[in-house]
Amino acid sequence: MPRADFYLIDKPRFREEPLLLVCELVRKAFATEQPTVILARSQDQAEAIDARLWDFSDDAFIPHQIAGDDDDAITAVLIVPPGIEVDERPLAINLRDDCALGRHERILEVIAADPAEREGSRQRWSEYKRLGYALTKHDM
Repeated sequence: MPRADFYLIDKPRFREEPLLLVCELVRKAFATEQPTVILARSQDQAEAIDARLWDFSDDAFIPHQIAGDDDDAITAVLIVPPGIEVDERPLAINLRDDCALGRHERILEVIAADPAEREGSRQRWSEYKRLGYALTKHDM
């Protein structure tokens, strides 16, 4: 059964920099060798995630790139802006307004503290539930 985990940002360090939580989730996924896609809301957000992953950790390099070239298949973490199609991966980190439907075994929904984002997450929660996903909420 596919699984969707909702990470609701609440702690001050994540409120100030929501992409920090994305980086921490990516680091955990990479450590367990899970091929990952990050579904970015925009090209600008994809570039911000790319930059943040480069300087995120002094003690660990996480192979990543913005999707769209021949190295996509061999890169551990793909950052996918809207409009770019990639092969699905077991783990998807979803930052978009729509559900990350497909053949992902697990979806991590990162939800900012903004009330509008919380409302959108409730709609996605309902959709995943309707489709039979196992659901978990984490307060971050």
